[in-house]
Amino acid sequence: MYKHVDQVLTYSQNEHKRNFIETVELQIVLKNYNTSHEKRFSGSIRLPHVISPRYKICVYGDEQHCDEARNNNIPFMSVNDLKCLNKDKRKIRKLEHRYKAFLASETMIRQIPRILGPRLGKAGKFPILLTHNETLFDKIQQIKSTLRVQIKKQANISVAIGHVDMTIEQLITNTNMSINFSIRLLRKQWENIEKIYIKSTMGKSHRLY
Repeated sequence: MYKHVDQVLTYSQNEHKRNFIETVELQIVLKNYNTSHEKRFSGSIRLPHVISPRYKICVYGDEQHCDEARNNNIPFMSVNDLKCLNKDKRKIRKLEHRYKAFLASETMIRQIPRILGPRLGKAGKFPILLTHNETLFDKIQQIKSTLRVQIKKQANISVAIGHVDMTIEQLITNTNMSINFSIRLLRKQWENIEKIYIKSTMGKSHRLY
């Protein structure tokens, strides 16, 4: 694993450096797993290191959270900003595609379905609760380091587990935890695994298993 992770980082950082931070992806090819008969699953785990610093997150905040977001250059919208969308499906869809996730103050989260309709919920992006017992920065770091694994129609798992600005040690830690967590979700665990690859966004795949 150390050799292949080193090759991924060397290719991205030295040989073919891009003008953006590439994501590192884990790809698990399954076997003896029929998605039409087997139970589809999903699960989440928080990794020790941030998966992607490029995640764009927007805050639907009360006055205090809007002030906190403004002071930290984090995108935010007040309840009046949301009402100005007038439930316009085109504007809400544009908002949905612009951000990876949304946070909402406790006083606002109950109003989201009434103000925006069901669109965000159907897209799997319904806002995450933001309380005043945690800092906005810590909550965003938590989201950026949370791995969500799910299997749908295809018999494989493909997830972002890090980025090319991480150290080898950080990436290996995230990789090991991601593989072990994904396997625990499978009914037959390692018996359901055919191949495992790691790659950067623009780089070639390296087979780990």
